[in-house]
Amino acid sequence: MSTAAFKFGPGDFEQVATERRTQTLSRPSVSYWQDAWRRLKDNRRALISLWIVIALALFTLAGPLLWRVDPAAQDLDQVSQPPGLPQVAVIVEPYVPWAGIMATPVPGTAETLAAATPEGLRLVEPATTQAVRLAWDPVPGASGYRLYRNIFDPEPDGAVGLPVAEILDPGQVSFEDRLDLEPARYWYSVFARDEFGAEAGDYATVTVDATRVVSAAEAETLGWIGAAAAVALGDEIVLPYHPLGTDYLGRDMLSRLMYGARVSLFIGVVAPLLFVVVGIVYGSAAGFIGGRVDQLLMRFADFVVALPFLLFMILFKIAFGIGPGESGIFPMLVALVLLAWPATARLVRGQVLQIREEGYIGASQLLGAKTTYLVLRHMIPNTMGVILVTLTFAVPTVIFTEAFLSFIGMGVAPPTPSWGSMSNEGLRTMLTHPHELIFPAIFISVTVLAFNLLGDGLRDALDVRMRGRE
Repeated sequence: MSTAAFKFGPGDFEQVATERRTQTLSRPSVSYWQDAWRRLKDNRRALISLWIVIALALFTLAGPLLWRVDPAAQDLDQVSQPPGLPQVAVIVEPYVPWAGIMATPVPGTAETLAAATPEGLRLVEPATTQAVRLAWDPVPGASGYRLYRNIFDPEPDGAVGLPVAEILDPGQVSFEDRLDLEPARYWYSVFARDEFGAEAGDYATVTVDATRVVSAAEAETLGWIGAAAAVALGDEIVLPYHPLGTDYLGRDMLSRLMYGARVSLFIGVVAPLLFVVVGIVYGSAAGFIGGRVDQLLMRFADFVVALPFLLFMILFKIAFGIGPGESGIFPMLVALVLLAWPATARLVRGQVLQIREEGYIGASQLLGAKTTYLVLRHMIPNTMGVILVTLTFAVPTVIFTEAFLSFIGMGVAPPTPSWGSMSNEGLRTMLTHPHELIFPAIFISVTVLAFNLLGDGLRDALDVRMRGRE
């Protein structure tokens, strides 16, 4: 049967109801900067570093408003005080000179003196920061005595410390020490002297724990109490609190770290901003113009890279009349701005060379866009990711440079605090009072590390090529 005999009409077909099920994928539209912020938040190290940078900014700007302590004020009663709780002092009578103890010299031979040891070394009265009064029994044949003081136990190596007294009278068997006493433990050692002034025999040692005391009049003068009549003998008063301790001049470490952060972060932020702007302008001009002008400009940038920074820092200090012991902040800024821009210029030039070949740049030129418009409207905004990463990495570099120059005495000079100059000062007392070096060194290290990790996070967040890896 042939199919041509059948003719189909509209009535021969029945419409079948069908349901088309489709699956659509929807993703909210986000801008480039919103997507970069999302990826930055996913980077835990970069996010923690960002919070550290914000905390440093608050520490620098709001800290001195909350902790109103003059960083130059010297508390000579709490010199090189370690971190800890508030210190207290006991109210005592004003100091009265001590006449000492005299005894009749005991005769003896050189043989007995060579084997003798001062006996009965003792405290005459409780030791305080006002005075430590010692006495001992006379040694037969001694022509005098020599006393030493140490902050460590002289046993077992016999390191008796520094000499504090040379007694030439053999009848004087006492000594009053008032030299830089602190509320600490001391070891006093006494030698007998022979007729030639040399130490004879063995030494005797006594351990002394000095208590901090102050008279009511002194406490009133220092501002520790309102009026001398308000306290009685034996009362305890609280001294000004230094949570991070004091330095070798009794200056508050916390306030000096706050004001030092202002100097260090000012140089670390202002200098990169200035030389990054110079690098942006220079690199944009070289990349957009191209040709021989580009080659000439970049050869000059190579020449600037070869200039020694430290030599120019010295020359600028001389040119600006900065003498020894004076802060060289302005010469440091000038040297950084004039010598540190080539790295930014190279990065921006490379980005501009790549962007100017894009189609929308050619279309803008055909529509009559001027060079200034193309650079400011298209090229520089499209290089902002590279610029921000460069700026983030430049900040810790400059902070470390400032710390190094201040450490060697060419940057910020005392009494102006900066983390570098504070590290230099803390190096002198590193063995006995390490907190004076540890705190500024920690701030420098944490700041440099935070900015470096933040720069790594920004580089990953702003790189559009990272989107394909997610």
